Formats: sequence, C-alpha cells, structure tokens
Amino acid sequence: MQQSLTSRILADREQSSRPTGEWRRLMPKDSALVFNIQHYSLHDGPGIRTIVFLKGCPLRCPWCSNPESQRFGPEVSYVADKCIAAMGCDRCALACPSAVTPNIPSGSPSQGELSAKPTEGVNPPNSTTSPITLNRPTLDRLDLTELTSFAKSCPSKALTLEGKPMTVDEVLDVVERDEVFFDRSGGGLTVSGGEPLAHRTFLTNLLAGAHERGITTAIETCGYAPYASLASAAEHLDTILFDIKSMDSSVHREWTGFGNERILDNFSRLCVDHPEMPKLVRTPVIPGFNDSREDIAAIIDFLHGLGGRDANITYQPLKYHRFGEGKYHALGREYPMGSVKLSDDLFNEIRDDVLASGLAADALYHDDDRLPKT
Repeated sequence: MQQSLTSRILADREQSSRPTGEWRRLMPKDSALVFNIQHYSLHDGPGIRTIVFLKGCPLRCPWCSNPESQRFGPEVSYVADKCIAAMGCDRCALACPSAVTPNIPSGSPSQGELSAKPTEGVNPPNSTTSPITLNRPTLDRLDLTELTSFAKSCPSKALTLEGKPMTVDEVLDVVERDEVFFDRSGGGLTVSGGEPLAHRTFLTNLLAGAHERGITTAIETCGYAPYASLASAAEHLDTILFDIKSMDSSVHREWTGFGNERILDNFSRLCVDHPEMPKLVRTPVIPGFNDSREDIAAIIDFLHGLGGRDANITYQPLKYHRFGEGKYHALGREYPMGSVKLSDDLFNEIRDDVLASGLAADALYHDDDRLPKT
C-alpha cells in the first residue's frame, strides 16, 4: 500500500472511530439509530426492495460509500451548497454557538473577531468555500437531544442528523407502505448499514415483525459479528447478501481494521445451518486491495468448497466507484481512497472469470452494458 494512502486510511479510521455524545441512555426502548430508509431499490435483493440502513459498523473500509453509517452514535453532516448563512441566517449558531464559526468574506470589519484559528477537527475539506465552519469536537460532545435540536435548527436542510432513533414498529410502518410493490415484484425488506448484525435484538425483532406482516426479508452484511447474532437473524431471513472482500487475512486487516477469520467462519457455518437459504456473496473490487484475477479466483474456490450452487451460493463482483466521496466531505472528512481508479479492462476480465465459474449472480447475466475497453 502506498504510504500516502496508508496515512489517509489511518487518519480517517481514527477520525471515524471517535466517541460521540450520550445517546444510548436517551434512546426509546426497542429502538436503533436509522440513518436512511430507501424505497424502490432494485439491486439489494429480489424484486423491489425497501432498504433500512442502521448506524454503526465494526469495519472501516476506506472505500465505503456510506461513511455516515460507520460510527455507532449520531452525527451531523453539512452540505455547504445548501447553507444560507451568507444570506444572514444564523440559526445553527444560535442553537450551539461553540459549534459554528461564520466564514466572513475578506475585508469584513468583523473578520478578525470571527476568524480565530480553529482547533483540530474543526475545518471540513471544503471550508474555504463554506459559509460556516463546524467544530466537530464540540458536536461530538452533544447528547442525542442537543444534536437533534442543532440539526433541526437549519431551515435550508444544509445540516442533517445522521442517525434517528426508530422503534421496530415505526420502521415496519414505513416499510409496509411499499407492500403493493413487494406483492407485484416479489420484493420486500432489506436491512443494511452500517452492519445490521451489530444490532442483534433490534434486527431479530425487525425481521420477525416483517414476517408477521407478510413481508419477505434480507440483510446486507460484512459478516463481522458473533455467529450467535447471524444465527438469530437467519431464523427470520429469506435471503442474505454477504460480503467477502479478500481471502488474505493480513491484507484484510490492513485495509479494514480486522482480519477475515470470523467472516469466513460465519459464512461457512451459515452454509451448513441453512443450505436452503439463497446466499449472494459480493466482493467490491478495490484498486490496490483485491484487484487481481487471482484474488477473485481465491474467493470463487472458497465458495465452491462450501458447495457452490448446491448450497444456494451465487457470486457478484462489484466495480469500485467513488459515489460516496461527497459524503465524506459533508462529515468533515477527507476521502481516504484519493483519486485511484480501477481498470475497466481488468474488471471485464474478472467478470468473465465469474461468469465462467458457474456461480455468477443473475445480475451479471443480465448486464449487457459491458464496460468499454480502455
């Protein structure tokens, strides 16, 4: 791994692992922090899905497209383009004066008063063009109630609370509104994250409640959790989407913070305990991490060793993208992966290898939009 990339990854891992203010004590009973509910998804399980995103993940994948999912506590994202502080709005500053510094244009009489040198962690990457600067360490000390009030103070929605407490019934009431789409497409509920298995009791109750309402279920998981959590969820699952990123544990640890032993063991045990369950294994193909045909071949060999199609296993490589880069900036973080790119030619070769393996997921067969040769 290049030294500059290593430095960015380690810096972001430290920043994204900071503790947040008091929130667990203020959560309603039988609730979890939900940072998004996405409707009409076509790529996260059979049919049309409604995806519930839970907050918190043990891994720190530097390519993660949902960085707001990583920390277990609530936090605030800030999109400077939506901010109207330049038009005179100061509601966020009134809500928490120590968390906000206005960025006064050059030449303003009050510039010296308001532009004191910020402390570590204050400036987001795009602060030079932002109407305000957020003091992230201050925000991290606010409890759930205070942080919620701060985010709600923004009339232009430049501030967003990432992580809203919701009970099982509240989530299911939202999901159930899409029931007509589930019935016609064979879709249902997919629980994602973050890592849903990090919320064992809530997840189990949510999946069981969905079944009670006639809604089929799926989860997207990185697999890093106690097997008891996976086994509990599996009793109420119709489909599982399981990430296997690399067969090399040392490389896996270097890039994500943890080795892969627990992940591989969990998947192996799941195949034994639930051979009938459809299991879609997915691998994000990441430059410098697992971007070789040999890396993918090792995963395919592992899946064949567990029974392959006979164990209801299918496989899908996912091409690296940078769609989540703006979210890092909204959280006051740099994008760890920088400007790296994945070769289209290489990914086409990997996809051909998967198609030849006999394990390819239906999505690969239906994908007629082949990547252009470079």
